[in-house]
Amino acid sequence: MKGSNRTAAYLAGVVLVMASLSFAAVPFYRWFCQVTGFGGTTSVAESAPDTPLEQTIVVRFDASLDRDMPWTFQPEQRTMTLRIGETGLAFYKATNPTDRPVAGQASYNVTPDAAGGYFTKIACFCFTEQVLQPGESVLMPVTFYVDPSILDNPESKLVKEITLSYTFYEIPLPQTQAALAGARAKPIN
Repeated sequence: MKGSNRTAAYLAGVVLVMASLSFAAVPFYRWFCQVTGFGGTTSVAESAPDTPLEQTIVVRFDASLDRDMPWTFQPEQRTMTLRIGETGLAFYKATNPTDRPVAGQASYNVTPDAAGGYFTKIACFCFTEQVLQPGESVLMPVTFYVDPSILDNPESKLVKEITLSYTFYEIPLPQTQAALAGARAKPIN
């Protein structure tokens, strides 16, 4: 009996440790991706460098929707060529064609993966939830730059084109209109 109690306690401890690690895995993975750019995760900064380089890079913009998201969503401009370190400003247009308010949150990715850690967002609609009223359309901005240190990395310095992709997912509506006020984008119609 004594040995079986010890084995049961050991197995319970293993289960507890494994459960704890599973809860820590998601925040750890998110942190790892943000620090390294792994999986196309972008960086965030307050502003771009003071002096852009002469070398240019093409940024492509892509938009998609989760299959349950009723909005329409597309970039206003498909490509942009800018100098490395130069601040870029792009807009995405979203429309809610339904007869009900719909809240959404955008997830994003940068390809190729080697460029993810060097694509830096200054401001983005993806940082907050978006709520569109029935029939409402909005232009949503993203301000960004490509960090000049992209040229210091042997793997990423050969990148000539970066694709910024967003996917919008429907999320539950906030409970009060006050919660909506800070998250709403400026209507264009």
